[in-house]
Amino acid sequence: MPGTVVVGTQWGDEGKGKLTDILAGDMDVVVRYQGGHNAGHTIVVGEQSFAVRLVPSGILHPGTVNVIGNGVVVDPAILFGELDVLEQRGIDTSNLVVSGNAHLIMPYHQLLDVVYERHLGPAKLGTTKSGIGPAYADKAARVGLRVQDLLDPKIFRQKLEVVLKEKGAVLSRVYNRLPPSIDEMCELYLDVHAPRLAPRIVDSVHLVHTALEEGKQVMFEGAQATFLDLDHGTYPFVTSSNPVAGGACAGAGVGPRHLDRIIGITKAYLTRVGSGPFPTELLDDVGDGLVDRGREYGVNTKRRRRPGWFDAVMLRQAVRLNSLTEIFLTKLDILDPLPAIKVCVAYDIDGERVTHMPYHQSDLHKAVPVYEELPGWQEDITGCTTLDELPARARDYVLFLAEQGNVPVSYVGVGPERKQTVHVA
Repeated sequence: MPGTVVVGTQWGDEGKGKLTDILAGDMDVVVRYQGGHNAGHTIVVGEQSFAVRLVPSGILHPGTVNVIGNGVVVDPAILFGELDVLEQRGIDTSNLVVSGNAHLIMPYHQLLDVVYERHLGPAKLGTTKSGIGPAYADKAARVGLRVQDLLDPKIFRQKLEVVLKEKGAVLSRVYNRLPPSIDEMCELYLDVHAPRLAPRIVDSVHLVHTALEEGKQVMFEGAQATFLDLDHGTYPFVTSSNPVAGGACAGAGVGPRHLDRIIGITKAYLTRVGSGPFPTELLDDVGDGLVDRGREYGVNTKRRRRPGWFDAVMLRQAVRLNSLTEIFLTKLDILDPLPAIKVCVAYDIDGERVTHMPYHQSDLHKAVPVYEELPGWQEDITGCTTLDELPARARDYVLFLAEQGNVPVSYVGVGPERKQTVHVA
């Protein structure tokens, strides 16, 4: 039963959109299994660039069914805005459906996100203030509203009345903010959003399993990445869901035996957005060059990403956490001009060489990277189409990373366009 998971192995922004778009042409179904609209995927086809956030990356392929799974939190206004832009650009979005069990982001979630982050002050987490975290918190507290509730106005209003008693009190008495009234939210969600969303609401578990049982190709696409995972990331500087490959099981309603191919998206260097530990961070001209050449700014927020050298310690942990079967190495071309390239192969923690990810946050904060330096190739590789066409030193770099992670590299990205991809035999 052919299920493929695509997962980021770092702190996000590895280029998942490109691979999912490449694979989606051979997929019957693409399922987004967690996250919200706080992370964007960029897909470049020819001279056209498409930025998607909630919509799965298979949307550009008319024959592919795109599913927003039960593990996703959905802001209908953002979803419709994204669909409208795609349709204005000639993309048929009729192949997108939404799980009835996905949770809704409500206006009070966004207000809470803003005031919580402001209240943290210097200890802020760097959220996008999109309401993602509060929506997941309500889901865990069993007071969330689900997409299927839009189909029953009575139930929707009853649930909203219950949750707003507590949310309204917190916002007004603690933060001096007032959420929209129940009538305003019912009007927006039931009268405006529900009619547009209703035709797309499905039993996603049944849809996905039917496809798997018929032998169809199904791809499970995560947002964010391994080290932003709520359980396994650099907590508390993480997202509020589980991007790791195992999250596809809960977020799409499938068991592990359905997942037989797990591809880790791995950038040839590192970046992260917002706060949190970053042992290999570069605060110099080399880092600035990576940001400039790699256009390392958030798809949604436009925030500058923090750059750093590749961290093989993180890669090994990502291989473990996700059971990776292969790697798609992206943005190798960004390293083209460098005369030398460093790779962190271990950490020095209090004088001890550590080759695995430390579990304790204090150890990670004081970890000093142990580097191996490889010679750069200083050639333009953006036109390469096969592994043999890559300069020898570029091939050596690719193979070195594969050796460090003990996992094969199956694809190498040498530019932003779909065709600028080296398929490794």
